Amino acid sequence: MTSRRSFLTGCAALSAAVITPEIVRAAALGQAAQDWSLASRDLEGDVARHAMTRLRGRAPAGLEGTLFRNGPGKFRRAGGSATHWFDGDGLMRAFRVSDGRATLEARFADTPKRRWETEMDAVVTPGFGTVGDARARLGSNDDANAANTSVMAVGDKVWALWEGGSPMAMSGDDLATEGFVTLRDDLKGMPFQAHPRRAPDGTVWCVGSAGDRAVIWALRPDGGLIDARVVALPRASYMHDFTATHRHLIFVLQPWVFARETMPFTARLDWRPEMGTQVFVVDKDDVTRTRIFDLPSFSHFHLGDAWEEADGTIRFDVSAGPDVTFAIEGARVIVQGHGTVPGEPNRLAMVTLHADGRADFDQTETVAEFVKGDPRREGLSRDLSVHLTGDGRERPLPNAVALRDWGRGETETFVFGDRQVVEEAIFVPKPGRSAERDAWLVVPSIDLTAARTELHVLDAARIADGPVVSWRADVALPAGFHGTWRA
Repeated sequence: MTSRRSFLTGCAALSAAVITPEIVRAAALGQAAQDWSLASRDLEGDVARHAMTRLRGRAPAGLEGTLFRNGPGKFRRAGGSATHWFDGDGLMRAFRVSDGRATLEARFADTPKRRWETEMDAVVTPGFGTVGDARARLGSNDDANAANTSVMAVGDKVWALWEGGSPMAMSGDDLATEGFVTLRDDLKGMPFQAHPRRAPDGTVWCVGSAGDRAVIWALRPDGGLIDARVVALPRASYMHDFTATHRHLIFVLQPWVFARETMPFTARLDWRPEMGTQVFVVDKDDVTRTRIFDLPSFSHFHLGDAWEEADGTIRFDVSAGPDVTFAIEGARVIVQGHGTVPGEPNRLAMVTLHADGRADFDQTETVAEFVKGDPRREGLSRDLSVHLTGDGRERPLPNAVALRDWGRGETETFVFGDRQVVEEAIFVPKPGRSAERDAWLVVPSIDLTAARTELHVLDAARIADGPVVSWRADVALPAGFHGTWRA
């Protein structure tokens, strides 16, 4: 965080020149650009495709494709602003890598919410943590849909995903908005959450939760609906993510439970740690066949991919926290762009569900968020997880990427440094290779000193060596949440 003293020192260095208001303003902007508040700075419009500048290294042979990423891109309007990080307008990004070069473009999802609030020049729609007001237009879930959380590649389209409504289809070629996706007429507007899971047979599974009920979606790889079934949950718990093995769907029901009907969304929930955490396991072939496992109380947003062993043991990792302080208050600090983030950061843990009904929760000391696995092993046995690390109370956003080897019990880390905000890293398999470490880790970041977005590629076999290639864009985009790679 830039101090008043360092700002005045910077101005003093200009003493040989005439200090005009314009010079002072430029110095202030330069100092502000070095602050982590860039992560939630408003983007005022779309960003045209442009070439990124290669900073170091060379693109590895065989790395060809597009990293699509989604996240909030605008929070503030003259007549009222979003007050929570999760409530900004959805901004789809495309980092395209081809012939050793990289380009970047970004385009806002053209949602009814964004159109109405642009006309009003005010954020009026209630959200996850933003109250909104009576000017909101709310005829259905999708009137509040910010399309701002994740992305799913479907043929030549990408779907911008939220939590409480329909996917928003956008063109994979130019990111133009094409409209909400209705998977079945009688299920129009039903929740389709932000973390679909692909099974080894290619089926895409997703969940939409509403209190103590969940819609289980099963889709073909082309996005066509196979089936949609409703299951009753053991408790009405907030659920952002789920995970799956090749045979089962797994819902981790934290003790953040629905207690009332009101807005914003967080005001509906109470944190009740005395309830503990439940894991609800559902058979994919017969959703009436279920099991419940009990674990100590913890909060979470993101789960790693699960797998199932021959004796029926199920394992998966999770970024787990002691409470929901960040979800309620910490995310407000991110939007404010200054201050101390309350609460403790999440730490990486492994959950083991035994066939006899016992469950183990083994938490490491490693600060971790945005846990991701090798897409070639979704639902199958694996050793590796990539995640972000390096954030804390004074520095609320990650500055490092880490690779956990559960088989060896070791974690390898590369620290980009305090002048970088590092975003979700994903595995990109090397063509024709099958081992877990035969992959690249593709990692965007924001360079706070240069005030520019960057893209880095690390080798999963040598993560501590740092990027094999890095590119820099002409702009600094606000930090996104989740992405996917399309070769």
